[in-house]
Amino acid sequence: MGLRLSVLDTSPVVRGSTPREALRNTTDLAELAEELGFHRYWVPEHHGMRGVASSAPAVLVAHLAAVTERLRIGAGGVLLPHHPPLVVAEQFGTLAALHPGRIDLGIGRAPGGPSSVVAALRRTDRPYRAQLAELLALLNPADTAAVPVQGGNVQEPWLLGSSPGTSVLAAELGVRFAFARHLSPGLTCEADLVSVAVICADDGERAEWLAGPIRTKVRSRREGDRILLPSPQDAAALPDDGRVLVGGPETISRKLQSVLDETGTSELMITSPVYHHADRRRSYELVSAISGSLTPAGTAER
Repeated sequence: MGLRLSVLDTSPVVRGSTPREALRNTTDLAELAEELGFHRYWVPEHHGMRGVASSAPAVLVAHLAAVTERLRIGAGGVLLPHHPPLVVAEQFGTLAALHPGRIDLGIGRAPGGPSSVVAALRRTDRPYRAQLAELLALLNPADTAAVPVQGGNVQEPWLLGSSPGTSVLAAELGVRFAFARHLSPGLTCEADLVSVAVICADDGERAEWLAGPIRTKVRSRREGDRILLPSPQDAAALPDDGRVLVGGPETISRKLQSVLDETGTSELMITSPVYHHADRRRSYELVSAISGSLTPAGTAER
């Protein structure tokens, strides 16, 4: 099995735009991803964050699955501590019944928003492992109270994490592990799927210019100020902090190959944090074009 490329899209609300525009861009990007031959398209769950329009992944997954035909659509992921496991099983069982063989369920436990919003969402103190065990049982079509799951509609879920500890938990539970390397670029661990932040442009100089906004936003966050992604014209010229792989096609090809070699994965999930949607589209087009030069380290069937 060759390399698989997939997309992670937060539906970014950049400075000067609206959530409606962000969701429209997500729809457009999903259609492009299918045209380019990407394998999956995942949307995460965030709450109370001005720069992210992806707050209701089950709703967004339903929409994206309806406007595409072959692309696997999924949540990357549902933050289980915010939801009763039965509701998650019912939602994704319904989606899988409507779109057979195309729906992915990724599970995580990050807060996904500021503490005030998280406090309003979380109504249980149950341990995460107990919630996972309940959800996995509900996804078993042989004996479940989640009616849409009956008949075997839901495929094996994914466990999402940004640390080796989650990898251990996934192995214990016998589920697939997706490593959020874009959140922990300094860590390396083996995973079935690895997400990376990539900004690819036609040449390295333009790629560095496009990377200015996300570097400015990350620095502001570290200083305690949450800003919307600024335009490249308004962004500061900051040095590379290693969070995002930046460069022209040749440079990105070399960097992605390093990720493949380090993690042993055969599937890369790309997120491209750039300001203009046209530049984001171009980044995915260029990554797709160089994918043939990449050699996956793992060949296990997903």
